[in-house]
Amino acid sequence: MYSHLEKYQLVLASNSPRRQQLLKDMGVDFTVQSSKGEETYPANLAVGNVAEFLAIQKADWFDDFSHNELYITSDTTVVLDGEVLGKPTNVQEAKKMLLALSNKQHEVITGFCLKSQEKQVSGACVTQVHFKKLETFELEYYVNNFKPFDKAGSYGIQEWIGMIGITKIEGSYFNVMGLPTHEIFNELKHY
Repeated sequence: MYSHLEKYQLVLASNSPRRQQLLKDMGVDFTVQSSKGEETYPANLAVGNVAEFLAIQKADWFDDFSHNELYITSDTTVVLDGEVLGKPTNVQEAKKMLLALSNKQHEVITGFCLKSQEKQVSGACVTQVHFKKLETFELEYYVNNFKPFDKAGSYGIQEWIGMIGITKIEGSYFNVMGLPTHEIFNELKHY
């Protein structure tokens, strides 16, 4: 399927087990390398562009790679009412984020970048996610048992809170998990 990419060693620059599993499930042969820097973006950057900006930033951290490496980077943001929700730093912040998402619609935007010495392509995918009204015991149970501190917006769609709390999505489910697989496949197909 990816025989045209044989000249490349594909490298997923992510420690996310979800991204690694999704890429593996797509039949892509790759190695994993950790990202090297701190994720920052300009305060005046439009919230819809943050995820792609961060994915490109992550790719730019790898400027000394060999001629046959092709890096895949990605970043996911949760946007509610025009504000980017990052990863929670503690239990209280996680509960506060989930309470803010309760009974509302928000956007999950995942930016991606594919970069080799020859070229770089990037993009972003947007999915609308609708949460039911979460009860206090539900968000407390989730935060205490699933500890979503590595997830933008404090939740994983594939986890318990997604199963009981998400009433509808418009767009890619895998995008909400952290990798727009259809976009990555399309870009790899034409790379």
